[in-house]
Amino acid sequence: MEYFDPHIHMISRTTDDYEAMARAGIIGVVEPAFWQGQPRTHVGTFIDYFDALVGWERFRASQFGILHYCTMALNPKEANNPEVAKGVMELLPRYCEKDGVVAVGEIGLDDGTEIEELYLKKQLELAMEMELPALIHTPHRDKLNGTRRIIEIVKEVGIEEHMVLIDHLNEQTLPLVLETDCWRGHSIYPKTKMSEDRMVSLLQQYGTEKMVVNSAADWGVSDPLKVPRTGKAMQEAGFSEDDIRKVLFENPINFYALSGRISVEEVRRPRVDQTRLWMDNSALRGQEPTVE
Repeated sequence: MEYFDPHIHMISRTTDDYEAMARAGIIGVVEPAFWQGQPRTHVGTFIDYFDALVGWERFRASQFGILHYCTMALNPKEANNPEVAKGVMELLPRYCEKDGVVAVGEIGLDDGTEIEELYLKKQLELAMEMELPALIHTPHRDKLNGTRRIIEIVKEVGIEEHMVLIDHLNEQTLPLVLETDCWRGHSIYPKTKMSEDRMVSLLQQYGTEKMVVNSAADWGVSDPLKVPRTGKAMQEAGFSEDDIRKVLFENPINFYALSGRISVEEVRRPRVDQTRLWMDNSALRGQEPTVE
């Protein structure tokens, strides 16, 4: 079975993770721009971070047989710093045109401040201008009201709902999104957010249409193998291989395919050539290079 993880922060992960993901059948990922654990205080740090997403990280994934795409955005936590936020918004149109960028995201709400709402609206408008889909983060706190407000903002801005994926849903918030034409994202975590079994229950109750599963693995306690682990749980629950492939491969790619920059047909495991370098750098440390 082949898998696609549509929301994972590989810049925080190790080469061991890439190797384990490839062994588990993951052949492609999308890495959304996100918060790095502490506030960035200068616009220049975003430039370096965005460059790494479209450059080094894309190369590093290829060295282990995984296709790497990304999304670009000002994250909701750092939207609260107006000086930084203004500068990042000036950068985003240029980065949204880069190869491998398949959406604006992850945007959304964190504390639900007025300035967060302002930059959520601005970035939804940017997605419309760039003809890109939008990946929206729902808040960790007061998730129900935050999700409700996000849906209101989507309607206020006027972006077509099928161009939006609302992520980090759970049993409380999924029914709200089911009332829209938005895509439905779920993050599977070791302790919080969703578990594999809870995800299976949601799929049994609501079906597979526009349902998307990701690991959202980052620098915190998380697991980059949660997508294939969900596949195993679906199989044990009696889902067919077609259903598993739809939820864990085709659905996420078809959402990002709204960008015109990715398709189910093109997502194939890349040939590994570890003799290649990126700016004279290798991901290896003395190992014999693998060349397929």
